[in-house]
Amino acid sequence: VQLQASGGGLVQAGGSLRLSCVASGIHPSLVSMAWFRQSPGKEREFVARISRIQGRTDYVDSVKGRFTVSREYATNTMHLQMNDLKPEDTAVYYCAADRAPFPATGPTTWNYWGQGTEVTVSS
Repeated sequence: VQLQASGGGLVQAGGSLRLSCVASGIHPSLVSMAWFRQSPGKEREFVARISRIQGRTDYVDSVKGRFTVSREYATNTMHLQMNDLKPEDTAVYYCAADRAPFPATGPTTWNYWGQGTEVTVSS
């Protein structure tokens, strides 16, 4: 399984970005997917996850109402629409995948990882 994340960039507070993660090497119905983020000096943090099928989603409290995770099964792509961005959202964002139906939010639960895409929110 290979994951390729993209879409990061520099944006002002209150702005929006859309991250994408393309998966290859496995059928989309066989993996749940997630976004994590990591800031300098901090541990990797769960942001959002979406189940293998039925599109069940879950978010960390700090992004609820602002971020939306979705999947396109035809292209095996996961998106993270980020609105009303805040300086504290600044981090390297990573996509992850796992064969479990809806894996727990701890980073060690997820077996497949993409490279990060950097998001910087200026105040």
